[in-house]
Amino acid sequence: MKTRITELLGIEYPIICGGMFQVGRAELAAAVSEAGGLGIITSKTQGTPDKLREEIRKVKALTKKPFGVNLNLFPSQSATPNEEFIEVMIEEDVHIVETSGQSPEPLMKLLKDNNFIVIHKVIGAKYAITAERLGVDAVIVVGNETGGHPGMSDVGTMVALPRVIDSVKIPVIAGGGFADGRGLVGALAFGAEGVLMGTRFMATKEATIHDNVKQWMISADETQTVVVQKTIGSPSRVAKNEVSKEVERLETKGTTIEELLPLITGQRTKHVYFEGDLDGGIWSCGQSVGLIKEVLSVEELIQQMVSEAKKASAFIQQSVI
Repeated sequence: MKTRITELLGIEYPIICGGMFQVGRAELAAAVSEAGGLGIITSKTQGTPDKLREEIRKVKALTKKPFGVNLNLFPSQSATPNEEFIEVMIEEDVHIVETSGQSPEPLMKLLKDNNFIVIHKVIGAKYAITAERLGVDAVIVVGNETGGHPGMSDVGTMVALPRVIDSVKIPVIAGGGFADGRGLVGALAFGAEGVLMGTRFMATKEATIHDNVKQWMISADETQTVVVQKTIGSPSRVAKNEVSKEVERLETKGTTIEELLPLITGQRTKHVYFEGDLDGGIWSCGQSVGLIKEVLSVEELIQQMVSEAKKASAFIQQSVI
């Protein structure tokens, strides 16, 4: 499976585990990289430059293969010490970065002067065009199916992906709704150079989240997520639970960010991921949860995807061409 993305990143398969708050830790990232994909740890999860350095070293102790770090550029995260995070990455010789949330323009000179491969997450063609102009090496386009932040457009991956591919010359990675080898083949057929998955990698043995979460994901279907926070300009697709239902109720009747903050704070998410309290807070989950039927190791998942992709490709060749 050779694409421009596998060549750019030095990986075997065009499969990337996207940065996920509280989930993007060393164990999962290293497992994805070791299995031939690209693992990503999230700097915001670590919180401080020193903690990020510790997590990077944990990954390096588990794999010698390439991995990356996500930098959170969301406006609400303006206090995030991204320049300090980058300095740590330079010192630790990690030169793949995923940026998300806002334009990476303020950081591009620092990143490119230090030979970073920059992959920027976008929600549509106009943002991809801007990212290409700024000098990013590749873009990830996420449709409305995606867990976490799908943007305000409500456009699904099926339309957003070809629109972006037709608009830029740099490699495009497909995100939002992918969980298996059939999706991988579909993305490649559109002209993407790889896929990014978050939700599917949560339901793996190496994801350091509570088994209650993983078991819920196995039993859930594609209708068990909801987009909240749209009224405050920060839409987020999350699992349906008592907290997300309350957020939805408040937004329907009209609310303020001050009323929502106690419900949507990231600190509450820890109760879900690490204590197994499924109603402990809102937590990101994409519609691809409906495609998850079992908890596998990362190695098993990636090999299963490769096998499915080969079968799907053979079927297409026999049936269509």
